[in-house]
Amino acid sequence: MANPIGWTTAGPAPRTGTFRRRKGSRIAWAYVFILPQLLFLILFTLYPIIMSYVYSFYDWNGIGPLDDFVNFDNYSRAIGDERFWNAFKNSFIYTGGVTLLLMPSSLLLAIWLNNSMLKGRVIYRTLYFLPVVTTTAIIGIIMRSIFGNQHAFFNELLISLRMLQEPYSWLGKPTSAMIIVIVIGSWKFFGMMMVYWLAGLQSLPKDIYEAASIDGCDAVKTFRYMTLPLIMPIAAVVLLLCVTNSLHVFDLVKTLTEGGPYYSTDMMDLYIYRQVFDISGFPQYGYASAAGIIFGLSVFGITLVLSWFVKQARTR
Repeated sequence: MANPIGWTTAGPAPRTGTFRRRKGSRIAWAYVFILPQLLFLILFTLYPIIMSYVYSFYDWNGIGPLDDFVNFDNYSRAIGDERFWNAFKNSFIYTGGVTLLLMPSSLLLAIWLNNSMLKGRVIYRTLYFLPVVTTTAIIGIIMRSIFGNQHAFFNELLISLRMLQEPYSWLGKPTSAMIIVIVIGSWKFFGMMMVYWLAGLQSLPKDIYEAASIDGCDAVKTFRYMTLPLIMPIAAVVLLLCVTNSLHVFDLVKTLTEGGPYYSTDMMDLYIYRQVFDISGFPQYGYASAAGIIFGLSVFGITLVLSWFVKQARTR
């Protein structure tokens, strides 16, 4: 029967059962694609974390069953170990040095590279980012050949420029060795922080800068009164990433200084590694797990504080 009003009638509604079957099929395929990633997460992330807590309560060398339960003795031993606290302290010295050196320098370079009038800025960004994609262990080996002995390239260069009278043992002195590790670590991740800053700078509104330029505001005032306040939420995120990445340094120190001289550049990751893989003694999986958990909880606490700082910066 024709519709007297002239409205068109819609077709029949899809059956509820068919719709549910199609939806269920799509959800099932989604889980199929997620399953490999989930398995890797369980096998290589969740399971090692859980077992490290289990191992920390045993005196275990990695072979045989867990049958020597020692309760909290591994934790007590770590807390009473001077080398543990030395590595703990060095990790935070390294993190503080890298953060103080890396944050402002990468920001200034990002501001320079964000200039649309700069020719070849894509090439400059690529060159500054190259150390990030270079293997850290290779960088450590190369830098060791540059600073590692009295006849290395750096000493020869300074002597030829008459800035040194005689060779200096840069990696043989505790203070200079730590400074070199901090500088190289900052250079290694300089490009990554620069990219974060660039992403933040490019998200800022352009009209306010055009208005400031019309009003005759110079570059220093623009940076102080406009860029810095606007970029503070981004700065908090960059600070969080910089600190959390710097607290875990292993391959650079392993290949560059081996934690020396006299454990002055020993870091927590290298200290834990030495407890398990040092060939001079028996592996101590339980003690290494306890030391790693203490340091991990400290890093977790710092991350919570910095996350709160990020949240406060974003709400302002």
